[in-house]
Amino acid sequence: MTLHLKVTVDSGEGLQNQIFEQVRSMILDATLRAGEMLPATRTLSEELGVSRNTMTLAYERLAAEGYIEMRKSVGTFVSKQVPGIALFAAPVATREATEEKSARGTHGVQRAEDLRSQSVVSQHGRRLIADFWPSRPDANSFPLKVWARLINQRLMSAGAALTEYRDPAGLLDLRTAVADHLRPERGIVATAENVTIVGGGQDGLNLLCRMMITPGSTACIETPCYQGAAFLFESFGARLHPVRIDEKGIDVAALPDTPNSVAYVTPSHQMPLGITMSLDRRLELLAWAARTNSYILEHDYDSDIRYRGSPLAALKALDHFERVAYVGSFSKSMGAGLRLGYVVLPKSLVATARHLKTLMDNGRPWLEQAALADFMMSGGYDRHLRSIRRLYLDRRNALLASLNKHFGENDAIGDATGMHLVWKLPKHLPSASEIEAKALKAGVGVYTVDGGGAIDLTSAPEHERLLVLGFSSLSEKDIDAGIARLAAALEPALKSRGRAVREG
Repeated sequence: MTLHLKVTVDSGEGLQNQIFEQVRSMILDATLRAGEMLPATRTLSEELGVSRNTMTLAYERLAAEGYIEMRKSVGTFVSKQVPGIALFAAPVATREATEEKSARGTHGVQRAEDLRSQSVVSQHGRRLIADFWPSRPDANSFPLKVWARLINQRLMSAGAALTEYRDPAGLLDLRTAVADHLRPERGIVATAENVTIVGGGQDGLNLLCRMMITPGSTACIETPCYQGAAFLFESFGARLHPVRIDEKGIDVAALPDTPNSVAYVTPSHQMPLGITMSLDRRLELLAWAARTNSYILEHDYDSDIRYRGSPLAALKALDHFERVAYVGSFSKSMGAGLRLGYVVLPKSLVATARHLKTLMDNGRPWLEQAALADFMMSGGYDRHLRSIRRLYLDRRNALLASLNKHFGENDAIGDATGMHLVWKLPKHLPSASEIEAKALKAGVGVYTVDGGGAIDLTSAPEHERLLVLGFSSLSEKDIDAGIARLAAALEPALKSRGRAVREG
């Protein structure tokens, strides 16, 4: 490929810096895309008429700042995770401002500047010695050898499966395997008919929004809440009604009696606080949905990963009113790159969902569905879950032990399930936002409630005493090194605070 660069010797700016800034701008505005191969320094130096050393130094600076990757004997590529690129949430507007502006321009087309996107990856990942980003699977845990064998087996017998359209609701084998998995694990009695295969949890929520939300309708959300849900509801024109979370889960008494509403909840492991909704709250929520003719969107994003005992039955398992749509995903248990998830629907919505899937994408790719169905029906998925549960349990324990070692006895919540926990900060430590900033300067990623893929529309002051820490993607050694570095970064602040207390 050719890079259209222009350098000027007498511009007053060094040639190396001109090259750096132009390539950086092309990466940030996506003229150069993630993973794209760049020309060799020798080629560019000849094209621009500059020394190869100048070109090499510009590349080395781009690599040092995380914009490109230089692979020996292979080539130079745009980084897959680029610092500063617009993959992350825009600054959160006030609720009043959000309600005042229309999300639609002329002809009812949504404007890009009026849409908000959730943070799906940490923007600091490449520059950190330890990144405690929540809900990120360990890359080495993926069952690669088994997966390759299953893919090859299905390819050898594919026949017309790769060339013909399939059921838009998903491969029957996989829908059956999902229903069989949910029955003992989550208490949900469903058949393949109730299951629709989607492209991950976010795609499942998108499908449900198309059925349940119209402009001006009410979407009740937990606060704090998973960004991807709140921003999605907002994009469909819903009026967001935030409801506070307490130690028992969402405050059902604060839900409005507005008919035909939607309530979005994460009852098994609240995102991000990690609280498990109590049984009495679950029953109250179901009664509210029946009374107001509303639907509940239950997002069960990581409950396959639990560390002690059996979880409460899913909300869907208690749903005798047929008001709950259950969204699950393989993104946390297997990997987000598969883009596979599922929705278990009330019977009245099954036909509508199939029609909408036909309009949206005509169903997910056959090959991955088939391989995953084989993996589940052979018992491989259950073995994989047992393996990562042990792995993540050791890492969770390492995190708790490291917090104890460096900060004294800690108070953590949400650590019985999932891939992240919430650290209740001791009184002698600075606020969560202060710690997040100091940690980043020290090369460690820790996250406030709003910083780790969630949104708090109420800006509750007590959330400034909470830090979200993911542990599943870090080794025990990296966890301890990261917490040690965090403690060292906070030491000056602790000493200063200690002097102020003594002098006061």
